[in-house]
Amino acid sequence: MNGWAGKVLDIDLTAGTSRTYPLDEKLAHLFLGGRGLGARMLWDEVGPSVDPLAPENVLIFTNGPLTATGYQTSNRFSVSTKSPLTGTVLDANSGGFWGMQFKKAGYDALIVRGKAEKPVYIELKPDGATINDAAHLWGKRVRETTQLLGQNNNKRNVLCIGPAGENLSRIAAIMNDGERALARGGPGAVMGSKHLKAIVVEGKQRPDIVDAERFKFLLYETRKMLKASPLTSQALPEFGTSVVMNLLNNIGALPTRNYQASVFDQAEAISGEALTDKYLVKNASCWACPIGCTRISKTDKVEGEGPEFETTWAFGASCGIDDLAAIIEANSICNDLGFDTISAGATIACAMELTEKGQLDSDLRFGRADLLASTLEDMGQRRGLGAELADGSLRLATRYGAPELSMSVKSLEMPAYDPRGMQGQGLLYATSNRGACHMRGNMLGLEVLGLPKLIDRFQVQGKSGYVILHQNTAAAIDSLVICKFTNMGVSEEYFARALTSVTGVPYATGDLIKVGERTYNLERLYNIREGFTRADDTLPPRLLNEAVAEGPSKGWVSKLEPMLNEYYRARGWDQNGVPQAKKLAELQLTDLVEAVR
Repeated sequence: MNGWAGKVLDIDLTAGTSRTYPLDEKLAHLFLGGRGLGARMLWDEVGPSVDPLAPENVLIFTNGPLTATGYQTSNRFSVSTKSPLTGTVLDANSGGFWGMQFKKAGYDALIVRGKAEKPVYIELKPDGATINDAAHLWGKRVRETTQLLGQNNNKRNVLCIGPAGENLSRIAAIMNDGERALARGGPGAVMGSKHLKAIVVEGKQRPDIVDAERFKFLLYETRKMLKASPLTSQALPEFGTSVVMNLLNNIGALPTRNYQASVFDQAEAISGEALTDKYLVKNASCWACPIGCTRISKTDKVEGEGPEFETTWAFGASCGIDDLAAIIEANSICNDLGFDTISAGATIACAMELTEKGQLDSDLRFGRADLLASTLEDMGQRRGLGAELADGSLRLATRYGAPELSMSVKSLEMPAYDPRGMQGQGLLYATSNRGACHMRGNMLGLEVLGLPKLIDRFQVQGKSGYVILHQNTAAAIDSLVICKFTNMGVSEEYFARALTSVTGVPYATGDLIKVGERTYNLERLYNIREGFTRADDTLPPRLLNEAVAEGPSKGWVSKLEPMLNEYYRARGWDQNGVPQAKKLAELQLTDLVEAVR
């Protein structure tokens, strides 16, 4: 199996044993790797009776057939599990160096099941895996743990949890390479529930490539395209992902003060331009990435990677805060404690509104930058009010009698794009299988940036086709696994050609998109089996009923319902959002139908 390592490693922490077995070649061809392969394995492993924090849940780490080949951004990997925050199927992926080492260790997937009696860490090398005592690491933060376990890019890489994961925060991330995160949906809590502190990898094996000359040519062509794109060659390297802060604010789609407004008057102060001018030390890149969007930032208190746009928004506009230094420091604390920065910031914003409305007795108020650091510390250690914030905004708001103040979908906090100013983005959030997510087919390119073309952001009719195509494409890219920024300069055709040159399996562009559609439908089936229905494909009441009061999106609400009906029809699902038999047969998923009837 060229491209694929051809092996799965299965570790049972309860028994303290491990075994390897061949990767199913048919599944590899149907789902590739990453998100798709992880979803298919999760379907077999974890059913509706399993509590996400019980030993019966599993963590499935997967790479893809392009991983570690040297193709642009071929450094990423995924984790799949049942989410402790949402109860949905969950995958999260991350860049850096760990994923490359994981592939070079000789595995396509690692399944971790059970629960160790005491804290442990796994050491993974080409000659096998060992389970080691981690008592001396339990309680330590991410950076110290990473250092103690010998992080060394290109040789030895560390994936671990911090106190947030150990304390089973439902918004805890799994951190790799010290600063990178498998963030959304709480995978860090699943890892903590297993008493698994870290996974260390060392790899030596290079993936086999069937047509090395063809692959080399495609690598050259892809690099040229990325250099020709203003976004990937100029905007992202110069200003990072926060380059879109002012742009979203200018069109009235920047959620502010827990989505109460869509314009933040101080957006310039927290923009990518401000970060570059005042706090940037240098750029950095993941392995095999020519874009280099990572920012190394420094304040008087901290220095490290980030913050990304979503993080800057979550602790900035969402909380009514314009203190960029405080936001950088909040990002650093989250990375060290092991938190999803989007959910952490959005949950604090929810608490701020609850307090200002008199439903929560706390000092949190919009604009209180001075409380960010201490609040996050309390969340990481589950102290006081922090213990309640550590499980996300919906559980917090519900506890205090106002669940409608949680800006979430399927319990997952929404990112930094107001659907009232981007109608397609609202449909994307509502139908995302892991809950509100901009990485499931972001409409930013079409509705704001004009990539590959500009469409009316307030248009409702006809939006479903664009959303579906973006969702399927995103699922395919997540299954390869490569960075979505590459897709902003390079078309899917080149990904399919690269995949063919590596594996020898003929993939056309349509075949690749079909992998994404197959994955998306499988995830939908998983959620239906878990009890999710059409009623869960919705948005917070505020976005459906409260029109934007001022700014370029003034007067708009999300017109979700007509888009949703159109979406189901275009997907080949029935009026309740259940994939129909004809569609499942087309996607070679017929064997799963009975499980959701």
